[in-house]
Amino acid sequence: MTLVLEFADVVVRRHTRNIIDHLDWSVDDDQRWVILGPNGAGKTTILQLASTLLHPTSGTVTILDEQLGRSDVFELRPRIGFASSAMARRVPPEETVLDVVLTAAFSVLGRWNEQYESIDERRARRVLGEWKLDHLADRSFGTLSDGEQKRVQIARAVMTDPELLLLDEPSASLDLGAREELLSLLSGFAQAPTTPAMVMVTHHVEEIPVGFTHVLLLRDGAAVAQGPIAETLTAENLTATFGAEIVLTQAEGRYAARAAQPS
Repeated sequence: MTLVLEFADVVVRRHTRNIIDHLDWSVDDDQRWVILGPNGAGKTTILQLASTLLHPTSGTVTILDEQLGRSDVFELRPRIGFASSAMARRVPPEETVLDVVLTAAFSVLGRWNEQYESIDERRARRVLGEWKLDHLADRSFGTLSDGEQKRVQIARAVMTDPELLLLDEPSASLDLGAREELLSLLSGFAQAPTTPAMVMVTHHVEEIPVGFTHVLLLRDGAAVAQGPIAETLTAENLTATFGAEIVLTQAEGRYAARAAQPS
């Protein structure tokens, strides 16, 4: 196992509030982490730190053996795949699906005057096929459904064979069919032996793909619990995380949670 991400006593402070509150956390290259917590818990802030888009107020963030604040982030970022709705909003709507994925090779959004080699295009088309998007290669990004756009974002994120893959609520806003299709693809990807370390943020245990190995439960910027998912994702820990009594069930590797009924 190789350590790919480490937070050591990390604090992110805005005004007088700690968005991330003295967090210690680490990710190995063979781990697939899901981060769960209520709105405002600091989940997206963690991904912003892990993607080099944000620096901590104090503490140390080490990404792929490079310490944030002491390394060239422009050399580090191509080694990290990041998919988020915020990034999707920056994609020109007229850009073709193929070019959305292809431009990841230069870490740009929007085709301009870059010169791509044939190997880049072959790689982009292969990735589109893996995420069931090859039939949409010539479609404009802005004409796609939410589910298709989510898959394009992930395809772009894996285009450069990253060493760390970060996913910010990849199934948010999807209908049931689109969500299940995406989770099935993510599950297969998570269980492949060549897949990089993964960190995924979500609000719902129902959106955890089979094959994810670890969970970080977050409340008010601090870890409530963290560790292997089979041991850590419990009704007791979810109750402490969300501040409501939770009933947790599991079937065939998938989870479901609901509020406990008053007795």
